[in-house]
Amino acid sequence: MADVRGVIDWLVRGVPGAKTALEVVAKMCPDLVAAGLPLDRCEAMVRTLHPQIAGRHFHWQPDRTATVTDRSFEELHSPEMASFAVMSVFATHGATRRRLVPAPREPDLAGLAAEGYTDWFAGPLAFITGEIHAITFATKRPGGFTDRDLEDLASVLPPLSRIAETLALLRTATNLLNTYVGHDAGARILAGQIQRGHVSGIHAVIWFSDLRGFTAMSSSRSPSEIVATLNDVFDCQVPAIEAHGGEVLKYMGDGMFAIFPCDHHDRGQRCDDALLAAIESQKALAELNARRTAAGKDAVRFGVALHVGDVSYGNIGGANRLDFTCIGAAVNLAARLQGITGQLGRDIVVSAEVAGACSARLEDLGAFALKGVTDAAKAFGLPKR
Repeated sequence: MADVRGVIDWLVRGVPGAKTALEVVAKMCPDLVAAGLPLDRCEAMVRTLHPQIAGRHFHWQPDRTATVTDRSFEELHSPEMASFAVMSVFATHGATRRRLVPAPREPDLAGLAAEGYTDWFAGPLAFITGEIHAITFATKRPGGFTDRDLEDLASVLPPLSRIAETLALLRTATNLLNTYVGHDAGARILAGQIQRGHVSGIHAVIWFSDLRGFTAMSSSRSPSEIVATLNDVFDCQVPAIEAHGGEVLKYMGDGMFAIFPCDHHDRGQRCDDALLAAIESQKALAELNARRTAAGKDAVRFGVALHVGDVSYGNIGGANRLDFTCIGAAVNLAARLQGITGQLGRDIVVSAEVAGACSARLEDLGAFALKGVTDAAKAFGLPKR
């Protein structure tokens, strides 16, 4: 006879030794088997708040490494998924049990029956918010689960739901912070750096970009067209920035502010990274413009300016409404330098500091008086072909 009290106690005590949802699944399932339950498979589906990921799918089988897979909104709302037996848990908020001999009609259960599974049990992971998620257990034991097995599995669900909710909320907070303030800033906020005036000095390559002709576009296009264009333009930049270790800090209407944190010893490499990201973003823009032109739309352009220097990085704002951002003379110079990209007819302009640190061959574009910058600032660009 199974005794799952040890597993329940471990869940109630906050799963000591496990820090992630995957670690919880990887320990709980073997412990349930050791307690006497005939488990040969466990799957869980926990929905999440993320702009691209609908939920996370956890999978465990004996003698295999437990895995977790992100599921897209397309998968979750697909016709195939709608026909899965597990969807009844989301619809009814209750547990369900299906014997797999003979094989049932649902595609997910028919597949399990073909693999030799004999019984299947699905239960809700009910969060205090009212959200319902699901976990399923399957066995290959002849005759399937006993009534006592099902009672034991059901008894695990309430404490497991509390753990799942705690970990899901933490992941949601992380997802939202990463989405809205960036990965590094989000990590700092979660670590407790939330006090106004809490700033630290960092060295970074600074990226400012701005869409050309945005004012004219705003007066001649519908709001939905403008938003779609901005999203397309940002999609040309953000993947390149993140691929090269940068982080977007802020969107400012049609402009964007990003940083590539560095130390003085890797300053040259980070300048190379930022410049390569700028070049790749312009290549992505060329591909976007080819699609826009083919669709009868006007081409768009944006300019990128790069500078490297020391900045203050942290919490700035009102008492109850803070922004995690960067300020400093280096930020101001980068922003002002971006303002002359259109004047110079250049898509990418870098400061003398970036030009001196990176390995690319750049040409001197001259010195310019920039608002708020004491001395004339030299600007450099890629050689024209």
